[in-house]
Amino acid sequence: MSALPNSPLPSDPDAQETQEWLDALEAVIEQEGPERAHYLIERLVDLSRRTGINLPYKATTAYVNTIPPGRETPSPGDHAIEHRIRSIVRWNALAMVLRANKSGSNLGGHIASFASAATLYDVGYNHFWHAPAETHGGDLLLLQGHSNPGVYARAFLLGRLREEQMDAFRREVDGKGLSSYPHPWLMPDFWQFPTVSMGLGPLQAIYQARFMKYMNDRGIVEAGNRKVWAFMGDGEMDEPESMGAIGLAGRERLDNLIFVINCNLQRLDGPVRGNGKIIQELEADFRGAGWNVIKVIWGGYWDALLAQDRQGLLRRRMEECVDGDYQTFKSKDGAYVREHFFNTPELKAMVANWSDDDIWRLNRGGHDPHKIYAAYHAAVNHAGQPTVILAKTIKGYGMGEAGEAQNITHQQKKMGTTSLKAFRDRFGLPLTDEQVDKLEYINPGPDSPEIKYMRERRMALGGFLPARRQKAAPLPAPALSAFDAQLKASGEGREFSTTMAFVRLLGTLVKDKALGRHVVPIVADESRTFGMEGMFRQLGIWSSVGQLYTPQDAGELMFYKESKSGQILQEGITEAGAMASWIAAATSYSTHGVQMIPFFIYYSMFGFQRFGDLAWAAGDQRARGFLLGGTSGRTTLNGEGLQHQDGHSHVQAALIPNCIAYDPTFSYEVAVILQDGLRRMVQEQEDVFYYITLLNENYAHPALPEGAEADILKGMYLLKKGPAGNGPRVQLLGSGAILREVIAAAGLLKQDWGVDADLWSCPSFTELARDGHACARWNLLHPAEKPKLSHVEQSLKDTRGPVVASTDYVRAFAEQIRPYVPRRYAVLGTDGFGRSDTREQLRAFFEVDRHYVAVAALKALADEGQLDKARVKEAIARYGLDPDKPNPVTV
Repeated sequence: MSALPNSPLPSDPDAQETQEWLDALEAVIEQEGPERAHYLIERLVDLSRRTGINLPYKATTAYVNTIPPGRETPSPGDHAIEHRIRSIVRWNALAMVLRANKSGSNLGGHIASFASAATLYDVGYNHFWHAPAETHGGDLLLLQGHSNPGVYARAFLLGRLREEQMDAFRREVDGKGLSSYPHPWLMPDFWQFPTVSMGLGPLQAIYQARFMKYMNDRGIVEAGNRKVWAFMGDGEMDEPESMGAIGLAGRERLDNLIFVINCNLQRLDGPVRGNGKIIQELEADFRGAGWNVIKVIWGGYWDALLAQDRQGLLRRRMEECVDGDYQTFKSKDGAYVREHFFNTPELKAMVANWSDDDIWRLNRGGHDPHKIYAAYHAAVNHAGQPTVILAKTIKGYGMGEAGEAQNITHQQKKMGTTSLKAFRDRFGLPLTDEQVDKLEYINPGPDSPEIKYMRERRMALGGFLPARRQKAAPLPAPALSAFDAQLKASGEGREFSTTMAFVRLLGTLVKDKALGRHVVPIVADESRTFGMEGMFRQLGIWSSVGQLYTPQDAGELMFYKESKSGQILQEGITEAGAMASWIAAATSYSTHGVQMIPFFIYYSMFGFQRFGDLAWAAGDQRARGFLLGGTSGRTTLNGEGLQHQDGHSHVQAALIPNCIAYDPTFSYEVAVILQDGLRRMVQEQEDVFYYITLLNENYAHPALPEGAEADILKGMYLLKKGPAGNGPRVQLLGSGAILREVIAAAGLLKQDWGVDADLWSCPSFTELARDGHACARWNLLHPAEKPKLSHVEQSLKDTRGPVVASTDYVRAFAEQIRPYVPRRYAVLGTDGFGRSDTREQLRAFFEVDRHYVAVAALKALADEGQLDKARVKEAIARYGLDPDKPNPVTV
């Protein structure tokens, strides 16, 4: 039995008694096992605390492996052949990056990250990671983006990628190359999750694991023993997104979640924690959050030395060295390690009979397949907690003087001949000097023992990974008539907001026999703001433990109901977490083979500017669902002020190519857009998602104009044609909260100035702009053909007069269509910081209300010579506008 360190503490007043306690504990461990010993210690700690003894909290354990050698589950694999496979994969990954940069193309790529992580991946592929099959739903893998050369190298050996594709690494424009990082948009049948934007992988993994539990609890999928594996680097854990939700994972007991953190101690510029220990720091964070922590620090070559360490001197030395020391040790050689690590007579005596090569062979746990297998086995069999594996590795492992454990290694794209030959010799690769010089790939062929073994292991685990499912069973979109109540006029004296219109549409959907159970309402603690509290009782709020308490409002009709079979995801005050849940639901067609329809409603100001990186990732991974920006616009959320008033989310949404964004004003517009979104996403399975802004302002709604559906979806339709006549005429455009101001402006123009106006509702300036861009591009590339007209041009071609647009967003929103407006175009918008006041005051302040629209129209007519400029000055005075008012952009 390996004895516990038994040296007395310097201040120990009774060393003999202390030794008796330690001996007794050792006897319990030996005779009854560590579980019994753990129980006794916990009882002693509990008694100590109850009697008032102050026990300082210590969140870390000793700087040694969590699983001692005697408790390691042995790997059943063929270790020799697995080592050969791993070595070949290492070479092919390295060769692919070097070949990509050989011609001076400077395409980049990363060698060092995968070099440190190769064993972590190899053990998973060979023994743990299930692909979807009849007997298993498949594990989800969120792989570290910088390690993807190794993923390609393995896929190449398995015949999934051709040599031509390997040589086209980072050459994607012709559609034949391999993406630089994991991107489902670029390789839709291969990569499942985009992870290289640091922090998004860990965050998404947590919510994917949670959503898997949700799907299981609701009886939609059978999760069984499926796992979510997420790989990340130790440097990445500094991102707030990486650590921000680990408490949720612990609280929800997500035992289907496994983090593997590759602790190679380095980031791009230098050490992650040069003056500390990143593994100990992360252990404290995760243990405190309720995770099962498995440290894999030392490889098997250390076992004998640790067994000899009865005085704890080696362990003490391991504790006192900081990560900067450990990096330096591995950048040198065995002699340096002997001199600077084994730096006392007692420690030197431990390795006195060892050669420098023996000392250099002392390995780190992340490079020992036996240690990794034992850790993975413990993780997949652990219940009641998520698990994090902290695996200590060496960045640039095997690169030698070209980059092993050196600060420059992250950006190394080239290796000299000497280093390459040393790499070949170190890993025993079957390459001649000439083949090394040519950077030839190694491919033993399909009948070789290595490739047969690889294929057998993957077939035993269900198939190849990574792989991505692109379609699921289609769902029928309801006919537009299903939303008939929202298509009709609201009726005399009846006013409501577009938010309430949406809630009613959602209520119709959850009752739909085909779609109802697939709907996933998601909120970030704002259900009551959006009038959704009626769904608490109807649908229930999902909780992994149900409801263990009597809610305060239990006697009320719409009480706060939590349920294990609940349908609503109430995320608390975390838009990023709610967005990660939305992504999990929006990609369930791929991850679970079942389409879900997520509706995430939130304050629009706290959307794209807060979770923009996740929204971009959602586009990359082909998410399908609805984002609803409530209380939208700069002026509709009166009273809240600067941080709440959104005047730019539509500009941010326009940046994502497959985000379809609308700013509707009337309930029928919301219904038409939502119904068509369902058709495109769940029936046709088009890889797009929708952003729809909603208002909290109550007003009457007209009926759907006959035949307007197609033009609503295109982004612009004629709401009302002005009176016929030959006098001055303008075209007025608006959307969202400000369309009603535009409508009122038309009345002022006619009443006060005799100017006729045609009124256009523009639910999507973004869709109009995209259509215009597409037409302009076609015309550019087809100069001899009849030019195509954009929808804006077609809509306005038979009209006359200048065009004026006003919205509740910054001018850039409506400016998108300027190239396609065939005449003078004036744009009003809410540029500047928001502030608190009434809606009327805010719209006047930002110069987008009916009076400013009317003046802008008169000014445009005057500029075209159709109106005397004195009339514009008269209008400014009549409407009480201050010409010397400060610009709202600057105040």
